[in-house]
Amino acid sequence: MEKLSETYEENVSALRRILNSDRNFDILEKHLLIAGHAASLFFIDGLVKDDILEKLLEYFYSLKPEDLLDTPEQFQMQHLPYIETEVLTGMEDVLKNLLSGVPCLFVNGMPDCLAIDCRTYPARSVEEPLKDRTLRGSRDGFVETVVFNTALIRRRIRSPKLCMEMQTAGRSTRTDIVLCYMEDRVDQDCLRKLKDRIASLSVDALSMNQESLAELLLPGHWFNPFPKYHLTERPDSAAASLLEGNIVLLVDNSPSAVILPTSLFAIMEEANDYYFPPVTGTYLRLSRFLIMIVSLVLTPLFLLLMQHPAWIPEGFQFIRIQDTVNIPLIWQFLLLELAIDGLRLAAIHTPDMLSTPLSVIAGLVIGEFAVNSGWFNAEVMLYMAFVTIANYSQSNVELNYAVKFMRILLLLLTCWLGLVGFLIGIAVVCACLLGCRTFAGHGYLYPLIPFHWETLKRQLFRVRSRR
Repeated sequence: MEKLSETYEENVSALRRILNSDRNFDILEKHLLIAGHAASLFFIDGLVKDDILEKLLEYFYSLKPEDLLDTPEQFQMQHLPYIETEVLTGMEDVLKNLLSGVPCLFVNGMPDCLAIDCRTYPARSVEEPLKDRTLRGSRDGFVETVVFNTALIRRRIRSPKLCMEMQTAGRSTRTDIVLCYMEDRVDQDCLRKLKDRIASLSVDALSMNQESLAELLLPGHWFNPFPKYHLTERPDSAAASLLEGNIVLLVDNSPSAVILPTSLFAIMEEANDYYFPPVTGTYLRLSRFLIMIVSLVLTPLFLLLMQHPAWIPEGFQFIRIQDTVNIPLIWQFLLLELAIDGLRLAAIHTPDMLSTPLSVIAGLVIGEFAVNSGWFNAEVMLYMAFVTIANYSQSNVELNYAVKFMRILLLLLTCWLGLVGFLIGIAVVCACLLGCRTFAGHGYLYPLIPFHWETLKRQLFRVRSRR
C-alpha cells in the first residue's frame, strides 16, 4: 500500500488528482487555518453531519500556534474532540474512508491524515419487512445501512461473545461486509473458510449486493434451482440464527442478511413458528411442509389421472373433467403458470392507486371469462388457484420458484411418459435436493440425510424454550 508523503502539499495535490475534485461537485475541500498552519478537509457533500462538522471547525479555529503538536497521534488525543477518529498512513486507506463518507483532514506539518467519522447515510425507518411479516413479535426490519443493522442485532444479543468483523469486496464499490458470529458457538473451520473466501474475492463490484456476494461464495450447478443460502430481513431471525451457531453476513446497501450454513429445514422456518405456543408453532410448521409437497405434485398427479381415468378410485370420480377439453391439459397448465407470473410481475410494477382495478380485471378475465370462453377448464383453474395461493404460504421467494420449476418439469415428464415420467420427475427432484450443498459442505437435507433424530425433532416440532 502506498504510503502518504511527508509533505502536506504533495498529499493534498495527489488526492485532488486522484479524486478529480475539479470535476466532481460533491467532493469538497475546505481550506482551513489551524493554529497558524494551513490545512485541508476533504469530505463528500450529503454524507456528513453538518452540525458536528461545524462544531469541530469552530474548535479548530480557536486553537493557537502553541497548541499544535508534533504528531497526528498527539493531536488526535488532545485536540480532536470527537468519538470516532483514526490516523491514516496510506493513500489507499484515505481513499477508502473518504469515499465511504468519512471526512479526512490534512494539516501542514503533520505527515499523516486524520479521519473523523462523522458521516451519515440517507436511510429509511426500520419498519417491518413486507414479505416476512409475523402476526406477533417485533415489527422492525433491516435497512440499507449496515451500521443500523448491526445495532439491531446488538440490541438483541448483549454478549461479549458476539463478534462483528468488517471486510470489503469489490475494487470499484469497496462494499462493506460484516461477518457476525458467536465466538463460542460458531464452527471455526466454516468461519475460517468464509474469511479466506471473502479475502480472495477478485471482483470489480458487488452490483447486486448480497446476491452477488452469495453467488461468489457459493458457486454451484446453475441448473439446481433450490436456494443454497437463507436470506432474512428480520433482526430477530438473524439473532436466533447466531445463537444457534450460524454465521450472518450483512452487506452494506442491502436490507437483508445472509445466514450460513443452512438447510432446507432452516430455510422453511419462519418467525411465526416461535411467536406462538409449541402446539400452534408445530401445526404451522408441519402445515407449511405439507402444503409445499402438495403444491409440487398436485397438478402433475391430476394430469396423470386424467391420462388414465381407470386409476381414479371409485369415491373420487368427481375429480374427472366433465366439460369438453378444447386445449390439451398440459398446455392449459403451462399457460396458467406463465399467466400467474405475468400477473405477479404486473402487480409489482402497478402503482398503488391502480392495484385494485387491476385485481378486479385480472380476476374477471383470468377467472370466469377464461372458463366460459373455453380456453381453460374449471378443474384446471381450481387446482392452479390452490397452487398459486400455496406459494404464499412460504416466505422464501427462491424456494417458491424452485418448487415451481420442479412442478413444470413434473408436468412435462408426466405428459410425455405417463407414470414413468412422473416417477422420473420425483427422482429428479430428490436428486436436486440431495445434490445441493451448502457453504460448509453439510447435507442440504440435514438432519434427515444424514439422519440425526434429536436435531430433526427440533426442526419438525416446535419445542419449549430451554432454560
